[in-house]
Amino acid sequence: MIGVVSALAVWAGAMWLNMRLAARDTAFARAVVPVVFGVTILVMWELLVRGLQVSAVILPPPSAIAQTFAGNLPTLWADFQQTFLKGALGGYVIGCSAAFLTALAIDRSDFLRRGLLPVGNFVAALPIVGTAPILVMWFGFDWQSKAAVVVVMVYFPVLVNTVAGLSATDAMQRDLMHTYGASPAQSLIKLRLPAAMPFVFNGLKIATTLALIGAIVAEFFGSPIVGMGFRISTSVGSLDLAMVWAQIVVAALAGSLFYGAIALIESRVTFWHPAQRS
Repeated sequence: MIGVVSALAVWAGAMWLNMRLAARDTAFARAVVPVVFGVTILVMWELLVRGLQVSAVILPPPSAIAQTFAGNLPTLWADFQQTFLKGALGGYVIGCSAAFLTALAIDRSDFLRRGLLPVGNFVAALPIVGTAPILVMWFGFDWQSKAAVVVVMVYFPVLVNTVAGLSATDAMQRDLMHTYGASPAQSLIKLRLPAAMPFVFNGLKIATTLALIGAIVAEFFGSPIVGMGFRISTSVGSLDLAMVWAQIVVAALAGSLFYGAIALIESRVTFWHPAQRS
């Protein structure tokens, strides 16, 4: 009971502080508000789990997760390298590059537009739990099969967004380039590709989360004795929920930083777009 009362007191105090900070529209307040909110969630989690004596098998406290995280840094780093740097990042680069090149080809061919896009929508709707085991059997149990799963997951979101972006210019803009005597390649490079960049980056940002999810889920169906998905699967089997949560923390940090990196590149490339103007 004491833990519940303490958690409610922490929540009330944090809400009061956050409301005061949110009322001030400053850079400091915008940075501090989410930090205070996140710390409040962790403190309440700790107090409630310990106050209600929740079993660590059901929900470990943040302190136990932090202890497991600090005590298993070499293992977490090896799993991160296997899953993210090899499987997720490799598949992301291959899938997004192939999708971009395919979109350029579709833009020049009505046949591909009418034939490939419907097939793409069908493949994108296939569940990963159905396609991942097949790709693992095709490409083996190492990171190559995980990269193949990631390629399938990120290819069509990037393709659809890029095709939509290449059609974003209006007829007046295209007629103006034609009046100036621009070739199709010049129109593509100087007009249509810059106009498509917000759409392209929208697909790339969606693909960042899909890549990590695909690589982790693919490891559930077979992998070497390393990897985030492998570690989560084996830790659940041994009821080591603290390690599971430590892997979740690593995945959340990696996904957030990956998304932030793409968003930062977008702000530099599409600085002219109204969404990037302060």
